[in-house]
Amino acid sequence: MSASERLLLPEEVLQLSDPLGAEAVFSWLNRLKNQLPLTDKAEIKKIQRRLVDQLSSVLIGSPGPPVRVLLAHCLALLFHLGDPLPCSLLVEKCNDIIRNKDDSPSALPSRLAAVACLGSLFEQLGRMLNGSSKDTFTNLLRALKNAESQGRCEILASLEKMLRGLGPSAAPVHRDIYKSARTCLTDRSMCVRCAAAKCLLELQKEALFLSSELEHMSTACFRAFDGASSSVCVSVSELLGTLLATALQPKNKTAQRVPGVPPGGGAVSLEEVMDLLLGGFIRGGAGFLRVSGDKLKGTSSVSKEVRFGIAQTCVVLVSSLGSMWLEQNLSQFLALVLELVSHSRSSLSPSDSVLCRGCVSLVLRASLGGVLGEKAQSNAVQHLCGTVGAHKRAIDSSFSDAAADPRASSDLSSLQHALICVLLELGALLLGLGSSAEPLLSDPSTALVDSVIAVLLHPSAAVRLAGSWCLRCVAVAIPSQNALLLDRCAERLTVLKSSPEALSGFGSAVCALVSAAQHHNLGLPHSKGKMVLSLAEGLLRSASQNSRISLQRTQVGWMLLASLTTLGPSVVEVFLSRLLLLCRCVFPASLREQDMELRRGDYFTWQVTLEGRSGALCVLRSLLVHCKELMSEDTLSRLLTPLICATSMLNKLGSLLRSYGSSIRPFTVVYRLRVYELLAELPPHTYQESFGLVMNQLVSDLCFPDQSCSELTLMPSLCFSDDLCLISPGLNDPHQTFIHQLQSSSGSGGALENDPFCLTLKSDTPPAPLPSALALMEVTVRLFGNLFPNIISAQRVKILEQFVDSVNQLKGQKQQTVQTHVCAALCSVLKVHSRSPLGPSELRPPALSLLWGALESSSPLLRCAAAEGLARLVQSANDSAFTVSAALLCFDRLKMSRDAASRCGVSLALGSLYRYQGGISSTQHLCSCVGVLFTLSQDTTCPEVQAWALHSLSLIMDFSGGLFRVHLEPSVSLVLRLLLSSPQTHPEVHLSLGRCLQALITCLGPDLQEDSCASLRDSISLGSLVLQSSSDLLVQSRSISCLQQLHMFCPAHVDLRQLVPTLCGILLDSSQVVSLSHWSLLLRRAVVSCLRQIVQRDSLEVSQLAVSLAKEQAPKEASPLECTLRELGLEGALFSLLDRETDPGLVQDLDQTLGFMMVSSLNSSRVGQWLRLCRDVLSATTDLSGPQDSLEEEEEREDWSSLGARSETVSPFSTLRWSTRRIAVESVCTVIQTCAKNETTDLLVPRLGDLVRMAFMASTDHSAPLRLSGLQTLLEIIRSFSSIEEPEFPGHFLLEQYQANVGAALRPAFTPEAPPDVTAKACQVCSAWICSGVVSDLKDLRRVHQLLVSSLSKIQTGPESNLQLYNEAAATMETLAVLKAWAQVYIVAVQQNRASSDWSTDFTSSSANDVTALESEGAGLLGLVQSDLPTLSRLWLSALQDHATLSQPPEQPVTGGSFFSSETMHQARVHFCSSWAPILHASALWLHSTGLATSEDTPVHLSRPATPTSLGHSGGGAKSPEDVSEERLHLILGVAVQFLCSPHSQNQMENILSCLKALQVLLDIPWPRNRISNDQSLSVELLSVLHRLMVTRESEEVQSSVMDLLKRIVCSAQEHVREKRHSAEVDDGASEKETLPVFGEGRDTGGLVPGQSLVFSALQMCLCVLVRKLPQLSPRLSGTKTGTKARSTGVSEVWSLSHSDCTLVSSALFVLSELPSLCSPEGSVSILPTVLYLLLGVLRELVHRPCSLTDPVSGPGSGHPGLIQSCLQSLRAVLLSPMSRQEKSRESWVQLLQSALSSLLLLWECDDPELEVDQGALLRALAQFLVSSSGSDVCGVPPLCSLSLDKFTCAMDSKDPQVQSVCFQLLSSLFQTPAPVSGLYIRALGPALVRFLKKVERCRPQTLEELGSVLEAVRAMETLVQAAEPQHRSQLVSLLLPLLVSFLLDENALSSAPPASRSLHDSALKDLMRIGPQHPVVFRSVMSLCPELKSRLEAAIRVNQEQLRSKPSSEASSRGQSSTKTPSITLKTNFL
Repeated sequence: MSASERLLLPEEVLQLSDPLGAEAVFSWLNRLKNQLPLTDKAEIKKIQRRLVDQLSSVLIGSPGPPVRVLLAHCLALLFHLGDPLPCSLLVEKCNDIIRNKDDSPSALPSRLAAVACLGSLFEQLGRMLNGSSKDTFTNLLRALKNAESQGRCEILASLEKMLRGLGPSAAPVHRDIYKSARTCLTDRSMCVRCAAAKCLLELQKEALFLSSELEHMSTACFRAFDGASSSVCVSVSELLGTLLATALQPKNKTAQRVPGVPPGGGAVSLEEVMDLLLGGFIRGGAGFLRVSGDKLKGTSSVSKEVRFGIAQTCVVLVSSLGSMWLEQNLSQFLALVLELVSHSRSSLSPSDSVLCRGCVSLVLRASLGGVLGEKAQSNAVQHLCGTVGAHKRAIDSSFSDAAADPRASSDLSSLQHALICVLLELGALLLGLGSSAEPLLSDPSTALVDSVIAVLLHPSAAVRLAGSWCLRCVAVAIPSQNALLLDRCAERLTVLKSSPEALSGFGSAVCALVSAAQHHNLGLPHSKGKMVLSLAEGLLRSASQNSRISLQRTQVGWMLLASLTTLGPSVVEVFLSRLLLLCRCVFPASLREQDMELRRGDYFTWQVTLEGRSGALCVLRSLLVHCKELMSEDTLSRLLTPLICATSMLNKLGSLLRSYGSSIRPFTVVYRLRVYELLAELPPHTYQESFGLVMNQLVSDLCFPDQSCSELTLMPSLCFSDDLCLISPGLNDPHQTFIHQLQSSSGSGGALENDPFCLTLKSDTPPAPLPSALALMEVTVRLFGNLFPNIISAQRVKILEQFVDSVNQLKGQKQQTVQTHVCAALCSVLKVHSRSPLGPSELRPPALSLLWGALESSSPLLRCAAAEGLARLVQSANDSAFTVSAALLCFDRLKMSRDAASRCGVSLALGSLYRYQGGISSTQHLCSCVGVLFTLSQDTTCPEVQAWALHSLSLIMDFSGGLFRVHLEPSVSLVLRLLLSSPQTHPEVHLSLGRCLQALITCLGPDLQEDSCASLRDSISLGSLVLQSSSDLLVQSRSISCLQQLHMFCPAHVDLRQLVPTLCGILLDSSQVVSLSHWSLLLRRAVVSCLRQIVQRDSLEVSQLAVSLAKEQAPKEASPLECTLRELGLEGALFSLLDRETDPGLVQDLDQTLGFMMVSSLNSSRVGQWLRLCRDVLSATTDLSGPQDSLEEEEEREDWSSLGARSETVSPFSTLRWSTRRIAVESVCTVIQTCAKNETTDLLVPRLGDLVRMAFMASTDHSAPLRLSGLQTLLEIIRSFSSIEEPEFPGHFLLEQYQANVGAALRPAFTPEAPPDVTAKACQVCSAWICSGVVSDLKDLRRVHQLLVSSLSKIQTGPESNLQLYNEAAATMETLAVLKAWAQVYIVAVQQNRASSDWSTDFTSSSANDVTALESEGAGLLGLVQSDLPTLSRLWLSALQDHATLSQPPEQPVTGGSFFSSETMHQARVHFCSSWAPILHASALWLHSTGLATSEDTPVHLSRPATPTSLGHSGGGAKSPEDVSEERLHLILGVAVQFLCSPHSQNQMENILSCLKALQVLLDIPWPRNRISNDQSLSVELLSVLHRLMVTRESEEVQSSVMDLLKRIVCSAQEHVREKRHSAEVDDGASEKETLPVFGEGRDTGGLVPGQSLVFSALQMCLCVLVRKLPQLSPRLSGTKTGTKARSTGVSEVWSLSHSDCTLVSSALFVLSELPSLCSPEGSVSILPTVLYLLLGVLRELVHRPCSLTDPVSGPGSGHPGLIQSCLQSLRAVLLSPMSRQEKSRESWVQLLQSALSSLLLLWECDDPELEVDQGALLRALAQFLVSSSGSDVCGVPPLCSLSLDKFTCAMDSKDPQVQSVCFQLLSSLFQTPAPVSGLYIRALGPALVRFLKKVERCRPQTLEELGSVLEAVRAMETLVQAAEPQHRSQLVSLLLPLLVSFLLDENALSSAPPASRSLHDSALKDLMRIGPQHPVVFRSVMSLCPELKSRLEAAIRVNQEQLRSKPSSEASSRGQSSTKTPSITLKTNFL
């Protein structure tokens, strides 16, 4: 079969039945669609006829909606790629099908398919079908009149495609299409309206006459908005907006004008366009009479949908015209848009005002915030400030004209709404600009702050609150302005306290500014809190003085207190008692006094009283929210009486209403609201006495039918999020709440003036609290949920029964209202307490009655909440019988119910039961549920029931577990069949089907990869494609989620070549629907989420596919985003999209997607592309500050000249926002960190210049967050590249050429205006740069050093020197950052100075004076620091004392410190924890340099005058230098030891090392070393901490430092003991120093107490090290897995030790050997067995080495020879210990040493054949015993003596030359020992030595090893001669001389002898020449007695002299001499 024939549909497929045939046909059409473009045209033409026939048969075979869409596309593609001529026949055939009068249901699919085919054919072939276009249009328009809704949608869609394909050729029918489509805009079917709008949108591209139909089109669109759904509003607004934009900027200059406008003006003006929109905004689509009637009645008949649609139209208009147009017409556009809300007819009622303000705010936010860039937004801020000023002037003039013109007051009321919109948008713009907007505040032409502050005196409360919110936005965006604005507003509040407007305006402004501090970390000064509290107290005290402003003073006073609580517990804790006192004073002292209050007072006093108590309750609630830590049980008990009075007052409100009428009702409602809000936050047990009263009031409120609350307010939080998606996708999205309130006809939008206290909330968007009545019901439901489970069971039953009766007694709307309230309350109870039993079984009937009634409601939200409540009720009951009965009841209701609402609710209830009771393990029950839902899901007569049944089925699939496996195949078949047959006019059905697909994929999971699931996998993939073909955006998002899940479980079966273009096509869609519809937001979220998952696996492929998609687009048709994709790839397009998006979740997903792509690019060598992209992103910025100083510009040009780059670069991006640029900088930082982690920094070296440039650009930006990211990037650059050398200039580093750039990047951070966090980060960079060692020239280093000097000067100034803008904790952060940076620099400076001065690290011999001399002479970096050391040292010690103070237990009172106050200690503690460690190390180094001497410098001015740090410089009374040194020592020790006891900070290892190094430095100083050794408890405690650290930390550096400290402590203790002994001996007059050591641990008993003994602690640490490294040393571990590892592997543990491990073991052995010297004689006897055991145990492991290791050096570790040497040295130190010679311990020592020697001799025996014994090391150890001071006593025992001799004898007979060499070396030492030992060994081993030498003549050495052993034997023989007695020495010499002569060779043998033999000959000759003169008599006698020896010697001498004469003369000529050099040694030839 050829490739073309494979495109044909198999004939057997056409014979299949409908379900299978539809699947096969759709699959074939999808394959045909993908393969046709890849097939050759000639091949297509061959089979075109057969393909057309097959497609035609599908056409007349009643295809379903997805099939007909693919069928139309394939037919059009076939004729486009093949022969187009037969197409006219197909067009005629389709027309015939449409003309057919058969109206039966079976003919409808074919007719719809024919319509779809016509549209696709004309779209593809266009003018080629121009001849039949007129008939086709006529036919379609005629059919449109009589078609049903589905047919009208399809016809309008085909007309749209035909218009697109024909272009201008369809001009004759444009008007006919226009008339028909305009009529369809008001169709009753929403999908028809959408299709008509899209058709008209396509028509306006070519129909020029539409410019004259603007008024008619606008009216039609306004009518289309009325009652429209969200999708219709989006489509119609897109049509109207595009139409108006075209009229403003016509593509054709001959466009006609609107009638009534004089010709010649060209395009329509903006005023005319906005007049049209204004008319619709105030009149809608109604006529004049209706609008006039509305005005008379005071209500508006314009629906919310119309006004919201017009707002969306404005957004489309601006987006279509673009940012350039908006910038040029900004002022005019703002004025015209504000007319929408400032018109008097727009605000006929408060709800209309809120709606209109919301619509205008939506337009302003989308236009100014979404279209404009940062620079244009700054210009918009200026325009808005001008608008605010203009409105303020208009208000002032209206006051003067109010008396003359009564209409002035109404104009003033209308203007306030426009001013509110302007102020809110101004605040939003400032928040978006952030600190980049700071230059705007200093611009006098803008007068931003003055304009906003002037608004605070506006007569409207709403405007004043909006102005306060705007000031809060200024403070949040620019934290440095917070304190300044607060002072200014507080001052004005004090001055104008007699004006009600000023009180309200400036009071709310102060409240907003104080609350702004919770948005940034820098906070407010603590004095501002005191000021606010004083203001509040003054206002509350003076409230009764002036009745005219009592209410305002009361409200503002409590608002200020509520804002004060937002500053957090650290600030409020100081004022808590005063706050509680103020709150208590508002309420009566008892209930009796409260009853007496009701008998007195009037309306005004009760108004002020209720306002005051409401404010107090709000303050208490704010305390619970923001300062929960302070609200302890004791604090709450102090509020018990006010709580009781507040709750009891609820019953008294009715009498107030009866007494004073409805005018006091708003205050009573607010009071109840505040009581309920407070009780909802409190634990129920705190107001247990008031349960009955509160519950009665709650029940009364819930059952009150006249108090209605919207379902949108109550229900969404009680429903499950998945269920809400089927109702409206944005109900569970907090960012879309306001949009839904605008779109909903029943919802009431919130406004800021409804609750002024909401200014204290933490929010980035303006709060929109609901009206008090609605908010009251919401809080009532929430409080009922908390309180209901805490009352008695009988009361619960009665309450639920009362709910049932209340619902049953009412009818109509009142019944629905009460039902909504009580069901919401019950669901709230079930949600809060679903895990605990609700009560007895009597509760279930009324609860079920309420829930069943709600399940049958017509409200989808109420049904969702009821279904959720029923499931939670079953869960709380935890009764299987009740669960089954609930399910059976659902089945029964489904059988009896006939209405759609009840069937929908019960269906959802079935699924919800499985959501919370997934453990229903009954297969029969599951089959029943699935069967019922299968039946309901196929009910095509009711799409709503079908959708909810499918949704419930998906829940069962998700939560039924493995039981659903048996239903997989029928479920997949059902879903696919419904997908192929359901019309697209019901997207909710497709949405539920997509949910089912997702559930099926989840159910199958990884099994989708198996071949057994191939059919299911193909069906699911096919279903995803069907969903993808839908035009509904939400359905498309669901299809993408399905494909994402498929990619997760079976990535190999997802074709990225089809998926990626689809995803990118959605992202690159430039249509305005992207900006308007929340569905499009969900779609983009799904797309980005899918992309994020895909790029983690196939990043490079995704990028390539995306670029190929962009290249396929025509350049003229490409959008800006597509152009970016083509030029910069997918990454650049994502950056552009990231800059445009505002949704937080979407921005986070985009950021993560870019991060994954970036990390994967490191593996594909695309780092350069990424860095170029990030550079382009950072270059896309504009300067908002205007011209810079010329000096700074010159310095910047100099800085960048070294980079070879331009100071101004052209970026392919437009102006990007600072948040996008920050993400780019963070991406660069991540690249550097990843490369450093993977050790691939070399990839970035060629791009180092770009990296530095990007860090510079970010570090010098106006945005503070961007500056922080830039400085962090610069820090990473320094850390990663500081060690890389410049290849072209050896000795220099690569970063050295960028030192000017680093300095320029850091300089702005040290200006006085820089924020503290920026300065702190810059200090970190400075220290890293100075410490990196990149710059060696001090002149260059001073540039950065001066910045640190300036920062040091800054922190020394007092608080009075400059205005305090931030919290004291911010100053603490900056101060500690500066001190930490200086500390790090000083540490590196000292280290460099030590290295350059070759400073000795021997702590036992170092002195402070020597070190001081070295450091004073040191130059370089230390020289720069020396001048500031007096100041720094004081500050460092002060900081350490503050840290120690803050580290005290919580119960210890803290009054403050040098760098913190008691109010800021909690915030300061965090900063101290991150800075103290380097400061500790630096302080220790400074103390080392001074020797702990007291400095007499002048005191340092600290940053604040809090409790001063004395440390010898201040305080009460003078202190001696020793006391000061004592304080400093204990400060360093205390801080270090406290941290080491429990290291818990972030940088644990760094801090641990700093502590250990600081302790090491301290122990280098004699005085601290002496003090620590004097206090044994301190030493023991320090060792205990070090022991714990050794056990818990595996770091090699930490363990090495710990052992080093241990050695220092032990040596200092030795010094102390030695000094005490010496003092005692001098006092006793003893002549010998070590005669009677009476000091040391153990004393007379020898006992060592654990926890008190230094020796015992040191022994513990040594044992810990040895056992951890050599587990075989422990008897307990010898049989464990760890201990037997050596035996199982054949390699001992010691041979796997690293070099650092060997060093640790050596240190432990050294300490072990020194421990006996710390003990008394008895104490030394106590520890000696342990010491010897460990030493010999280590030696055992070292000498038993594997046979494979012939040389210890060749083992895995490199430190084993040194370890053996350390072990032998430690053993020698023990053997030579003075304790072995003391009378009290000598005998015990001898016995223990004999036992140790016996153990040592046993080490020669090794049973393991895989191990060999290192006899050389054992011989050295044995020799140590023999040469020790007690050697004769220890080795004199006959058995030990004979064994020792045997070992030496065996060594001499060994075949290993090395062993023989060691043996002879040791014999030389032994022969020189005192007589008892040497005599014994001479007599025993002397003959064996002579025999060995005699063998040499017969067997001369052949190797260097054998030669070495012979030479050592000769040396031993010489030593024996010298050790012999004089009378026997001549005999031994006569024995030695023949042996030496025997080593000589004759002349013939000498020339051919091996090198070793010749070396022996030379050595013997030299020995003879040396020994002969020493013993001439013996020499002559021996030579005379043996002539052979004499002749042999003479011959050897003669040969030697001949060799000397025969040396070449070149050696002499090189020295300028011609004669032969005389030998240096003259050899004698005659010895007689």
